[in-house]
Amino acid sequence: MKDAKVIELDEVAIRFSGDSGDGMQLTGTLFSDATALLGNDISTFPDYPSEIRAPQGTVGGVSGFQVQFGQKQINTPGDYAHVLIAMNPAAVKANAKFMKPGGTIIYDSDAFNEKNLNKANFKTDDPFAECNLDDYFKIPVPISSLTKEGLKDFGLDNKSVLRSKNMFALGLVCWMFNRPLDYIEEFIKNKFAKKPVVVESNVKVLHDGYNYGMNMQHMTPSYLVNPANIEKGTYRNINGNHATAWGLLAAAEKSGLELFLGSYPITPATDILSALSERKDLGVKTFQAEDEIAGITSAIGASFAGDLAVTTTSGPGLALKSEAIGLAVMAELPLVIVNVQRGGPSTGLPTKTEQSDLMQALYGRNGESPVVVLAASTPSDCFWYAFKAAKIALERMVPVLLLTDGFLGNGSEPWRIPKMSELPSITPRVAKDAGSFQAYKRDSENLAREWAFPGMAGFEHRIGGLEKNETGTVSHDPDNHQKNTEIREEKVERVVDMVPDLETCGDDEGDVLVVAWGGTYGHMISTVRELRKEGKNVSLAHFNYIKPLPKNTADVFSKFKKIIVCELNLGQFASYLRDKMPQFEYHQYNKVKGLPFTVNELKQSVYKLLED
Repeated sequence: MKDAKVIELDEVAIRFSGDSGDGMQLTGTLFSDATALLGNDISTFPDYPSEIRAPQGTVGGVSGFQVQFGQKQINTPGDYAHVLIAMNPAAVKANAKFMKPGGTIIYDSDAFNEKNLNKANFKTDDPFAECNLDDYFKIPVPISSLTKEGLKDFGLDNKSVLRSKNMFALGLVCWMFNRPLDYIEEFIKNKFAKKPVVVESNVKVLHDGYNYGMNMQHMTPSYLVNPANIEKGTYRNINGNHATAWGLLAAAEKSGLELFLGSYPITPATDILSALSERKDLGVKTFQAEDEIAGITSAIGASFAGDLAVTTTSGPGLALKSEAIGLAVMAELPLVIVNVQRGGPSTGLPTKTEQSDLMQALYGRNGESPVVVLAASTPSDCFWYAFKAAKIALERMVPVLLLTDGFLGNGSEPWRIPKMSELPSITPRVAKDAGSFQAYKRDSENLAREWAFPGMAGFEHRIGGLEKNETGTVSHDPDNHQKNTEIREEKVERVVDMVPDLETCGDDEGDVLVVAWGGTYGHMISTVRELRKEGKNVSLAHFNYIKPLPKNTADVFSKFKKIIVCELNLGQFASYLRDKMPQFEYHQYNKVKGLPFTVNELKQSVYKLLED
């Protein structure tokens, strides 16, 4: 046998793809976790259909999971995959355009039959030629039949046997990229602890795939991607939804309050509800409501009762919560609303990412109804912005709306777990002096009222959706309403003293300033770094604080010849900036395909602007 050829790489992107029943999400997640444990920096992109069970073998039913990992900082899952693992012809068709030129395609040759080719709407029996993949390195592996052969003595039915074929593919890829199997074996043993035959069969097939890789060394090299040089500490691989849940848990501990979450399950936000429902040991109370309105109103009730109150949702759910958000604004109660954005309108693209809820977050309520709006940038910093959202809500007695998105919520990256001592304090504005208490008497600096809840003797007061005067009495006086409306807006604007100055990546002045917000950060920073390596005078200003904007925003913008705003919508942040700072001209690059940006398309948009 020849010695294995080992190729050392700085970074590599792998895409696992197959039918939505082929276990590609689990396969990608296990490979990513094993990779993170080895010390590589990673970024992942789960991509799956919205139907619970799309038609088998069709392009619409393809489920994919892309992970990029390397020995340097990784900010995106990669524009194009170096390696595609395709479990059927539809996976090839769906992912051909996401392949890096000259890449490797490993495919289950058993699945490339006439029936499956027809399901994927191929016109010939050569799907690779039809997809212009002739110049790619293709490795046929009879994954299904090898899985059946490996499990022939386990007494399993055919359906149960084929459920394990994803483990064969995972073992093969682990061999190619020198990933140990220990973590994956441990996961299988824990997950299926009550089903020994499932554990044994999956571990057997996992090793079969690994050994097959060792035996096919003449067909493909083995790849070595060394660990990244990252800050020392305790790390875990975390996705944005779990990071959000943990940020809220940390805020509850720092504030000394119990955490209440009232939510209705909705893709892709449900994992936050699921993660917090498991933390009864930390005093968390979760309520799975019958609808979105019940979810948020239960949270408002919990806030009135003195809890750190949260509600989570996505797109359409935020619309349903809008009236109750207005109630929280009028009652001036602390509330965190997390919106994991998805493709819209209506049901839209439930499993795809988008940034098109910004205007709804800013203005989508009746009356003048201002709330603080934050946006997280990466899966791991969902932790920090969930924590910061809670801090602002509790210290300023205001609803805070945190925007994440499907790309962040489902995507993952290594995260250094902070110590609680590293996090800032949170001091809720709990009323202390019953003698001087008035429900809407305000702090002269930040305009926040005091927080009194049931059971506090001497602090009884009216609350609800009707306008009040300073003492808390219902008031229909026109001048009082004018005054309070202006105060509620000014109270949100004064949160700017909790907002750090906007920083630029790159020079403080130059030819082009790339402006973006929220979950596009990884692609934006990668784009700007590549452009700067090419000698382009380009910098990035990425926003996490939307309302209020950082106080130095206009000063940063004024130092660049051109500004281009890039976002996954038709220009909502650009319109907001034109409203707030009309003295600048804003160019736009927009994408609404349910997919994240690619670095290549962003670079092309900046090239065009530089040429013009």
